[in-house]
Formats: sequence, structure tokens, C-alpha cells
Amino acid sequence: MGRSAFTLAAAVTAALPGAEVTGARALTAAGDARFDSAVATLADGRELAIRVADDDEAARELSAEALALRALTAGARAMLPFRAPEYIGETRLADARALVTELLPGFQIEPALVPPGPGAAQSMGAAIAAVHALPTSVVRGAGLLTRSAQESRDEVNRLVDAAAATGRVPARLTVRWRDAVADDDLWRFESTVVLGGVQATSFIFHDDPDRGPEVTGLVGWHSLSVGDPAVDMAWLSAAPDAASDVHTAYARTADRVPDPALEVRARLLAELEFARWLVHGDSLRRTDIVDDAAALLESLADGLRNDDLTVITARSEGVDSALEALDRVPAGAASGADTSMQTDAYNPNELWRDDEPDEQSSEDSYRAEVSRLETEDLSAIRDAQSPDSPRDAGVAGRGDAGRAIHREPPPADRDHEDSPEDEAQRAARAALQRWKSSDSE
Repeated sequence: MGRSAFTLAAAVTAALPGAEVTGARALTAAGDARFDSAVATLADGRELAIRVADDDEAARELSAEALALRALTAGARAMLPFRAPEYIGETRLADARALVTELLPGFQIEPALVPPGPGAAQSMGAAIAAVHALPTSVVRGAGLLTRSAQESRDEVNRLVDAAAATGRVPARLTVRWRDAVADDDLWRFESTVVLGGVQATSFIFHDDPDRGPEVTGLVGWHSLSVGDPAVDMAWLSAAPDAASDVHTAYARTADRVPDPALEVRARLLAELEFARWLVHGDSLRRTDIVDDAAALLESLADGLRNDDLTVITARSEGVDSALEALDRVPAGAASGADTSMQTDAYNPNELWRDDEPDEQSSEDSYRAEVSRLETEDLSAIRDAQSPDSPRDAGVAGRGDAGRAIHREPPPADRDHEDSPEDEAQRAARAALQRWKSSDSE
């Protein structure tokens, strides 16, 4: 982090006049360093996330996030079964934009560790459905982006053409994607309010003693818009074990006519992230990015069993999907970008880097417990702070949301005749406990 947590915390007094800052600490670092970030503790016990943008793109993202959070009126928030961060204020630190928001307590789970069955997966599906059920007037009234089904289709078509024009996309993928764009049935959907790209770490959990982990907060609102609901399901390619349960819970909770092509479009959009990375590298004339993206696309193409498979036929049984194909992409290809609310957002320059970070250190940062982080005592010097210093932004990897994880006692002994549902619940809780017992940052 370029700026100290103390400097960033001082910015809170500019964004929130009269605030009495008594402590500061860094947010968990695991993003692409597009923001400086910290947590400020106030005299009344509240904790605020402060983020400062380091470039124009990051500044635009903070601006979009501020607009989206302010668009969530009390009425809109009352419709959600979880919390969204409260907008606190904005200021500047030198020439950089700073945003201050509420820090949500709870913990986050990496996509590959989301357990199937009751608990986390089902709660995630229901949470996404709740966002998609918001009235579109929430977005339109704030002047945020809206896309019809046809506009979403046209955007995908342009991306496929741009990627194909580079000459680095395997022919089987180009055919697969173009067939999908040409399939009218695939694009008959109702545009909804979307977050514009949910990630597993967008969800903040609390571990309910009876029901297991439940979503209590959602972060990452900077792409709030009206568009294809499939964009918020594409992340499930990174959570194959939980994907089915998330989709089932979503379909059960959604209050619209079922969208039979939702999963197919979500898989398509997951595949097209590789194409987007390729086009990004080509536009920057970065041969390293282009070569990296081309290798990822080759791996994706190799993961498809038959050359003539298309997204259209993926509706039938036994057909490959992006969930399966992406699972066979080498581990080094995984994205390290973070799109969570108080942390780094999508930055193509840092996706799928060749120099992969130490695995244990990455996992530790994602799973850190806020309750074990030390907070610097500022009580003796808070009065000397300038109220003009802006706040910081979130280099907080996926842990920005607070992640105060409480430990639960070991489960009681159970007889051998438990139902399959009970067995699934125990498996889910066991997976969660393994995650929670990892070392903190």
C-alpha cells in the first residue's frame, strides 16, 4: 500500500465532518494494487472502509460505486434480504479521488471452496435473485447503464468479432461462440437489475448455528446496471461444486418467468472472459498479454470434447460447458483480479500473470479474520489530523468486507441414520470449518 493506514484514516474526517477516528488498520491485501485502502475505527465503534484511486480508471470505478450505492434508497435496501454498504462520503487525497463506505462484518469464501448443498450455495443463489428482483427504476432513476436483450447480444457479437480478428482464437471456439450469438432462443430473456459481474467474494457471510453460512451482505456495486442476468452467474465457472445448487436456489427464488437459457449464457460469458483479455492485450499492443490469452483459449478449446459442440447444443445432456472446460485450464491461468466492494476491481493488466503469487500467502490474505488484526491506537493524536485528508481505497483483497468470523463449537455426535440433507449440511459445514481454520494474514 503506497499510503499508510494512518494517512488514509485521516481522510475520513474530510468525507465525514465531525468523525472522531480512534484507530486505523490496513485492509487485507490481495488485489491488483489499483487502490490504497484502510479501515478507520470511529469513537462510536463503527468501522469504515476508505479507498483512494491510483489511476483514472480506478477513480471512475469509485465514482460509479458511489453513484450506485447512493441509488440504493432506503426503499430499495428494504427489498434486499442482506445489507449493502452504506455510502458515507467522498473527498480527495492530493489529486486522488477517495471514497468512504461502511465496512460490512462477516467473512468471504473463495469460489473453489464454496460447498454444495444447504447453506452457502443456496443462500448465494437467493441473494442474486433478490438483486435481480429490484425494480429497474432504481437503476434508471440514477442514470445508470441499461441494456436490452438485443443490446447484450450485440455486445457479445462485437466481442467475438474483435477476438476473431486477432487471428489468435481457435476456430472451434469462434464457431461455438458465433453459433451461440446466432441462436435466437438463447437471447430471449428479460433484462433485470444486475451487479454487472458478481464474484464469489462479493458475498459476505455469517455462520448461522442451525442453517450454516448465510449471505448477510453483498459488496461490489460499481457495475450496477440493467442487463443480462447471466452476467451475475458467470462466476460459477470457478465454483463447479456449488454451481448446480446456486442455480437451483436462484430459479426457486426468482419472481420472473424461468429463463431456460440462463446457464448456457452464463457459461458463454465465462468463456468470453478469455476473449476479452485477448482483445484488451491486442488493443494495448501487448504481445505478452496476447500470448497469454491465446494460450488460455487453446486450453479452453482443448477442454471441449467435440469440435462441433456449440453453446446451443449445450442444453442437451452430456454436453461440455464452460464449467467443465475452464476447470481444465491450468491453475496458473486463474484470475487474481478482485472485484469486491472495498477492494480492487477488474484490472486486465493483472489477470493471469505469469509470476503466480505464493499460494499459501494468497489463501491467507483471502481468509484473514479481522478480529485478529491489530489496530493502531490513534486516540492521542487524532486531534492533530487534518480534516482535509481524503480516504483510501481498497487494495483489500477479498477480505475488505470485514470478515469477523466467529468460531462455532464442534458439531454434536449424530446417529448413522441422518437424512441425505443432514449429511450434505455436515459436509458443507466441514468444508466451511476447514476454510475458517486456515491461518489469518
